[in-house]
Amino acid sequence: MGLALGLAACSLGAQAALPVQHWIQPSGARVYLVESPGIPMVDVQIDFDGGSRRDPAAQAGLAAVTAALTSRGVRASASGPALDENALGEAWADLGASFGASASADRLTFGLRSLTDPELLSRAADLASRQLAEPSLPEAVWRRDRERLVASLKEADTRPGTLAGKAFAEAVYGRHPYGQQMTAQTLAAISVADMQAYLARSVQACSARVSLVGALNRAQADALTRQLLARLPAGPCQAQPAVPEVAALAAAREQALPFSSAQAHVLMGQPGIRRNDPDYFALLVGNYILGGGGFVSRLTSEVREKRGLSYSVYSYFAPGLHAGAFTVGLQTRSDQTAEAVRVVREVLTRYVAEGPTEAELQAAKDNLVGGFALRIDTNKKLLDNVANIAWNDLPLNYLDTWTQQVEQVRLEDIRAALVRHLQPDRLVTVTVGAQP
Repeated sequence: MGLALGLAACSLGAQAALPVQHWIQPSGARVYLVESPGIPMVDVQIDFDGGSRRDPAAQAGLAAVTAALTSRGVRASASGPALDENALGEAWADLGASFGASASADRLTFGLRSLTDPELLSRAADLASRQLAEPSLPEAVWRRDRERLVASLKEADTRPGTLAGKAFAEAVYGRHPYGQQMTAQTLAAISVADMQAYLARSVQACSARVSLVGALNRAQADALTRQLLARLPAGPCQAQPAVPEVAALAAAREQALPFSSAQAHVLMGQPGIRRNDPDYFALLVGNYILGGGGFVSRLTSEVREKRGLSYSVYSYFAPGLHAGAFTVGLQTRSDQTAEAVRVVREVLTRYVAEGPTEAELQAAKDNLVGGFALRIDTNKKLLDNVANIAWNDLPLNYLDTWTQQVEQVRLEDIRAALVRHLQPDRLVTVTVGAQP
């Protein structure tokens, strides 16, 4: 569940007042609640510091495969009998609820969706608590899943988009964990014991960020959170080692990978910003003008409309706990690759040097603010926003002030932010396609 800045307007904020309640439980768990009584359901997201940035380099993919295996069964304990993956799936189906895990670059995430009928919710929370604290992590299932993953990786590597993405990440991030790639070799190095140790380090009640949206009041949300985390070990948090920052590029890097295809895939960019960077909103609006606004962006105008070099072209920032990549992407005919790359560089260089016009700025603000109300119209969208607040320590009124933050961005803010964070003479450029 990490966020692309170019698409951030699709997952942030609200015009109407949406009070976010926040408190810290005795365990140390931080709880964030938005009451949404319209339908008798609740969505819960529990985030832990355990994403792929915590993967050892030789075991890239550890977080992702561990998250997946937590849904393959629970072990027998005082809480109840063992359930294999089929029995566990049937138990969730009987409840009309769902619970699962995923891993992004920065966090390990568990998600629960259930009706708020007291009996059903209590049973769902009890089963989720077992899956959270007592996953069986069956060895035989891991061997089966690993074979499937290796086959999937081999198939993915036959696609030019996959090759471009891997080469781009490696070039932008270098040795930072953000750039690590899951391979057959790294999967072979992961054992069930490694997964157990990973969960022991990561899944701690004292470090949980719990976000809830639904038909619950504060007392009910507090009780639900306690039930969900009740089986996790009590006590102080086990310290996690620091993760280094993403290093800035010292020079431009170009990589052209041959591939027999009519279309070439092009990715250009460099390390961008952290999510807590004070230039976040300036770059959100600035990038909308550059390449995040679809058909109204400068890149679309210059690359598609004026020259017909690509059907679509986009740009975005992907900020996280560390500097996520700034990326420009497009596809073009292989014989037009050099021209498309040249035009993108020229547009970016001019934009960083001059910034947007007043008319572009106003149009971007109008579009971002005008489309804002549709971005919190479901519990799931609200939950994404609340979890964003929780994970990034954003102000509790962040949803209510988002439009004001956008409207307050000035031309000079964007120009200064672009100069600080983008260096067009130090871009990574990856092309995958037929070579001339």
